[in-house]
Amino acid sequence: MVSLGIDGMISGLKTSDLINQLMQVEAMPQTMLKQKVSTTQTFITALQGLNTRVASLTDVAKTAAKPASWQATSAVSTAPSVKVTTSAGSQPSTLSFTVDRLAKAQTSVSGNVTDLDSYFPGGVPDSLTIVSGPADKPTLVAVDLAGVTDLAGLATKLNTAGTGITASVVKVSPTESRLQITGKATGDDAAFDIHRGTVTKDDLAAGASDLVVSRSAALVASADAAISLWDGQTVTSASNTFSDVLTGVSFTVSALETAPVTVTTTRNDAALTKLASDLVGSMGVVLSEITSRTATTTTTSADGRTVIAGGVLSGDSATRGIQQSLTSALAYPVDGISPSEVGIVLGKDGAFTFEPEKFAAALASDPAKVQKVVSGLAERVAETATKISSPIDGSLTQKIKSQESFTKNLTEQVSDWDRRLATRRSGLERTYASLEVTLSGLQSQSSWLAGQVSSLPTWN
Repeated sequence: MVSLGIDGMISGLKTSDLINQLMQVEAMPQTMLKQKVSTTQTFITALQGLNTRVASLTDVAKTAAKPASWQATSAVSTAPSVKVTTSAGSQPSTLSFTVDRLAKAQTSVSGNVTDLDSYFPGGVPDSLTIVSGPADKPTLVAVDLAGVTDLAGLATKLNTAGTGITASVVKVSPTESRLQITGKATGDDAAFDIHRGTVTKDDLAAGASDLVVSRSAALVASADAAISLWDGQTVTSASNTFSDVLTGVSFTVSALETAPVTVTTTRNDAALTKLASDLVGSMGVVLSEITSRTATTTTTSADGRTVIAGGVLSGDSATRGIQQSLTSALAYPVDGISPSEVGIVLGKDGAFTFEPEKFAAALASDPAKVQKVVSGLAERVAETATKISSPIDGSLTQKIKSQESFTKNLTEQVSDWDRRLATRRSGLERTYASLEVTLSGLQSQSSWLAGQVSSLPTWN
């Protein structure tokens, strides 16, 4: 609060300076509270940073602990026209096949027409019905033709009605055009017919045949892609992508292949190595954060003294406990097998390193052993890290909430002191103002008395 005042005009005292000095003394408890708020906020920020890194470690460890993560594979094809991808559940395997047919979408083209009336010889209907899919489970979409006056308008209606087809007007001469209608999807079940008017499934069952477009007369008939396996066994797909012919393996064909194409799936050692290296790397980030926040610094004061200061977390026992529990989770053996046997090594400085050569050798020798050790370590780390950083009941999360509550309480106390100090300053200003009034009265009285004394007669 800003106040205006005039230094003592009667007393000659610098009352503003006196009040400010008195207020500095009065505000010492508040100053200490503000320093405590600042220190606590710095502490909370450090804890939040550590909590974020532990949470990240939790995610990495959970991934490395999943059995599905250890089924990572990669696949190659002997033909450039066959692209292969793998997913969870794939196993090392080999499959050969020929590509007999590519998936196609139906394309139907009208004859040469000059206008909308010539496209609909019997008269322009009020609506059309697009029938797609197999005969036993057809899908019907009605298209209202209200307001359509030309071929371009008809194409627009077909394109915007959610019909599963696209239409375009192809001009073949100055006076004639052809309407091309193409299905958006490929495969046998994507074939379509277009009927005049609004028809129902019952109408179709009864043989409704007032066709504008017939799938049987299509320029390009819709078709499934087809491949032949070892003995001529045919496998089809509505698209050019075949999924789960091999579990967890998908391949996309883009050309016919009469010579057998071989798809080979092998263990993805690079992905498995990344599981272990990411686990060690994420642990290193957490431990480095703790080290940097607890490290001491040495400085020299202005008078030449050596000053040693600890990091913001150096005095926090919870931080030391986190460091010890996470280190133990990754360092202890799994079923009597040391982590160092698979390339995860704990150094004398308390830091972990990952040795890819040792990991690769162990993976080549006994992949089941490597999976057991690394996934076991990851499971322990994930469990420990979750107890620390869980957003609901994690120990570090709870500590942060406690410190935030403490800071809120301190901030409220600072605000209380603001009000208290404002009242105290107002009181001091009134006191010194009253002093000036009193001194002014005494000065007037003194002047009056001096006048009375000076008016008395003088006797020799």
